[in-house]
Amino acid sequence: MNMIVQIYTIQSTEEAEELVKIGVDNLGLTPANIGLPGEISIELAKEIFSIVKSKNNIALSVSSKVNEILDMAFYVNPDILHLCGEPGSITHDDLLSIRQGIMQKKQDIKIMQAVSVEGLASVDLAIQYSKLVDYIILDTSTTSVEGIGASGNTHDWNISKKIVDNVSIPVVLAGGLSADNVSEAIKIVRPWAVDSLTHTNKYFPDGSFVKDIKKVSRFIENSRQTDEKN
Repeated sequence: MNMIVQIYTIQSTEEAEELVKIGVDNLGLTPANIGLPGEISIELAKEIFSIVKSKNNIALSVSSKVNEILDMAFYVNPDILHLCGEPGSITHDDLLSIRQGIMQKKQDIKIMQAVSVEGLASVDLAIQYSKLVDYIILDTSTTSVEGIGASGNTHDWNISKKIVDNVSIPVVLAGGLSADNVSEAIKIVRPWAVDSLTHTNKYFPDGSFVKDIKKVSRFIENSRQTDEKN
């Protein structure tokens, strides 16, 4: 099976359609209005997901408020809800409440919990989360952006490998991945999927960005070639 490729953050229907066309599996959107990189309105996110269908349409939330998270998810209706609030902000009870809320609403939404890989303690944390969620995404925190992720920096892939070896659910590897380093990352970690945001962007002088289709294409090619050889 080919390595799953997950790309953040999509900001238009046209961009989403083009990324699916070139082979992106999972489309990541950031429905918010708090200044996150590439964020879009919940209305636009809902529209994109209603028109474009990837293997998994994913909506990200950095909130730690259960009701706020669920309101967004129910409106946007992703396949996967990506929880990446500040480390420790989502508790065991919060995850149970989110799961219960989704079940009561009878919407088929899976949960993906972010883990900030910062040391061996991350392994135990990921194991605990894995009992409550459907996916784990391993990422790198930064103080310049709220939540876990969007740092553009890698972390210790050896710790990520330990997490993959010790959980029984799919693991997505994120954090500073690019076409240039994704092959090495896959060889070390052997994740279910690889994720890229920062290093597959084309930036403009004002700091805004769109996805760089050539960079994404190289990311996909290197990911799939490495996966086939290992």
